[in-house]
Amino acid sequence: MNDQEKRRHGRRNRPWNKQDRRREWDRNGPALIYGWHAVQAALENPKRRIRRILLTPNGERRLQELRLNPKVKPEIVRPEVIDRKLSPDAVHQGVLLESDPLPSLELQDISPEGLVLVLDQITDPHNFGAIIRSAAAFAVSAIVTTARHSPEATGVLAKSASGGLEYVPLVLVQNLARALTEMKSSGFLIVGLDDEGKTDLADAPLRAPLALVLGAEGKGMRQLTRETCDLLVRLNTPGRIKSLNVSNAAALALYVAHRQLSVSK
Repeated sequence: MNDQEKRRHGRRNRPWNKQDRRREWDRNGPALIYGWHAVQAALENPKRRIRRILLTPNGERRLQELRLNPKVKPEIVRPEVIDRKLSPDAVHQGVLLESDPLPSLELQDISPEGLVLVLDQITDPHNFGAIIRSAAAFAVSAIVTTARHSPEATGVLAKSASGGLEYVPLVLVQNLARALTEMKSSGFLIVGLDDEGKTDLADAPLRAPLALVLGAEGKGMRQLTRETCDLLVRLNTPGRIKSLNVSNAAALALYVAHRQLSVSK
């Protein structure tokens, strides 16, 4: 095991503590973006205001290979300088970008066409980031979520989104049920994914504009959120396990809904 592998092994086997969490989730600090897919997308986004770029020597070579020309001059540092800013298990690939958070959309700014995702208190940054990645793949117009009980768009979430943060705008609201009611008045069909839904999503009468609502893993949607939906649907699976991880359920639901909307055009 070489020195770099020993450092990485040591970080992965240290317990996650409050200090580690503060490093990645300082709400008053810059957004931290690491890993090359996420960083490249951020550097190519004209709306992303970059404050600082940290690169290891290997990271500097990768930047040159990608022919990226950031406006901010990168700082060349040893890997442990980046390690200290991140959680123990972060795989930063020799690059860390500090930036201002992207501005969120207002609810009324969502395009009244196409497909929107609504997330009801999904707090795990890995799941949230994976959902954003799928949303970018299926050209989702926006993701609506609560300002509280949702992870910051930085660190683990940004890495899991693999660049998707730059393509799918977030809409942060104070009251989700009220936001859904407002979306209804704008013509959106509100469809909630629920294990007890009477209809399979593939058979549901979908139309655009459509908002798909997903609840937190385990708890599902809150009662008021469920009551605000126009339809409650389920995802039929043929195997013995009937429930899916919320990020996997989101990807499958987006695929089914996208097919349904494409056929109905």
